[in-house]
Amino acid sequence: MSHPPSPAALGRVLIIAGSDSGGGAGIQADIKAVTALGGFAATVVTAITAQNTLGVHGVWPVPLEAVTAQGEAVLDDIGADAIKTGMLGDAAVVRAVAALIDRAGGAPVVIDPVMVAKGGASLLAAEAVAALKAELMPRARLLTPNAPEAEALTGLTVVTTDDLRRAGERLLTLGARAVLMKGGHVPGESVIDVLMTADGETTFEGPRIDTRHTHGTGCTLASACAVGLAQGLSLEAAVARAWGYVAEAIRLAPGFGAGHGPLDHAWPVRKA
Repeated sequence: MSHPPSPAALGRVLIIAGSDSGGGAGIQADIKAVTALGGFAATVVTAITAQNTLGVHGVWPVPLEAVTAQGEAVLDDIGADAIKTGMLGDAAVVRAVAALIDRAGGAPVVIDPVMVAKGGASLLAAEAVAALKAELMPRARLLTPNAPEAEALTGLTVVTTDDLRRAGERLLTLGARAVLMKGGHVPGESVIDVLMTADGETTFEGPRIDTRHTHGTGCTLASACAVGLAQGLSLEAAVARAWGYVAEAIRLAPGFGAGHGPLDHAWPVRKA
């Protein structure tokens, strides 16, 4: 007879992000990743999108007071062992999220600086980028930019792995405690991600998978990192587990949709 896990063993992750009606990215992907890795997901919905594998067809921001109220309701009752942020929309939401992070009392924060959807739609207003750098980056235990996001945050050109490292160094000087520089946009037969802290770097490398089914990889990776931190793993161990989880989820993608299809978030459940 199995017994329920203790609350401490689960790892509570408060996800602050936009909804993806197609289920492949956004808060839906976040919930799936946290659950598949044994954690407990709570949410703050920042925006509702009409979205599928072909693109984002509409975005409706949630009122600011509703963003704050959702977060306060969760934190004041359930609590959080980690926080993960995704699509935030504008500077006012960024500032509200910073206040929620402070209310959480030191829970580690994973910031996925979501700026552009896979299909090219802008998901972060220009003035919000400055707010993200000022308000969220110093509060981040881990920042997870891809190459275009690293360019937007640093002003540096990022086309090689060494460029990723240079951008990562810049982000560390801007206040992030650790950065996972994602190399999916960097050409090559391998995908190389670089985890960088003030103490050094760890690289994660694997063969590039030839597939169009990569929708939601950034959301999924950041949430997988967050649940590892919530469960008490070290940063390196949390990122390593998350990296392997996402690689397998891409490899086993179900093939849904005519565009950038979703991953197989539930593969650990079926293999258990």
